[in-house]
Formats: sequence, C-alpha cells, structure tokens
Amino acid sequence: MSRRLAREDCFKLMFEFEFLKERNELSLFAYLEDENLTDEEKEFVKKEYDGLIEKNFDIESIIEKYLKDYTLQRIFKVDLAILKIAVYEMLFSDENLPCGVIINEAVELAKKYSTDKSYSFVNGLLASINKGENDGTKAN
Repeated sequence: MSRRLAREDCFKLMFEFEFLKERNELSLFAYLEDENLTDEEKEFVKKEYDGLIEKNFDIESIIEKYLKDYTLQRIFKVDLAILKIAVYEMLFSDENLPCGVIINEAVELAKKYSTDKSYSFVNGLLASINKGENDGTKAN
C-alpha cells in the first residue's frame, strides 16, 4: 500500500465523520487491522484521523473563510471530507508535504469519488486557502 491509499482511508473515515459528527473508533480499528497497511501507514492513518478530529472546528472555520457564495452545508460531504484532509495537511500536519502535492492528492480524490465539477472546486478553494493562509514556508 502507499501513502496515497492510506490518505484514501483517512478520507473514508472523514466522510463517515461528516454524517455521524463524532469519532468512530470501530471504523478506525477496522482500517488499522488492514493487513495491506504497513505499520508506518497505520500510524499515519491514526495520527491523521486524530488530528482531523481535534482540529475540525479550526479547519471548518478556515474553509468557510474562503467560500464565495457557499456555506459548509452546501458543499457535498465527499468534497468537504477531501477539503478537510487537505487543509489539515497544509496547515496543521507535521508531515511537511509541499502544498502543491497536497492539493494534487485532493484533486485526485475528488476525481475518483465526487462529481465531474468537484475537482475544479476543490482545486480552486485549496489554492485560495494556500495563498491566503500559508506564510510561504509550506507553499510549493
């Protein structure tokens, strides 16, 4: 498995979170029991999910700040889960991935799981967030 697929597991957990509005230990446990994940990837999924839940309010506030003529409630839950993961990785994660890579990964998730127009929405919003929130240290 790869980091990309581990991130996809995080996406699935966050998509579920958008409906339940609470952490689901059972789902997390199921992903962590996956034999195809390395120990490093399991740690990534757990750490990412923990961080996403912990910073959920902050992440939503940042996304709302950059929405034009939209509200969080109007965003497809698939897209919102993708956006949250990307914003977390751009602004709160210690993974130190270049923002261009993070945005590209988010666009690929949107292409795979969302509507034909979603990936451009995700790309544009994340580009605006990157430009407005980063001090240049992570922006690439």
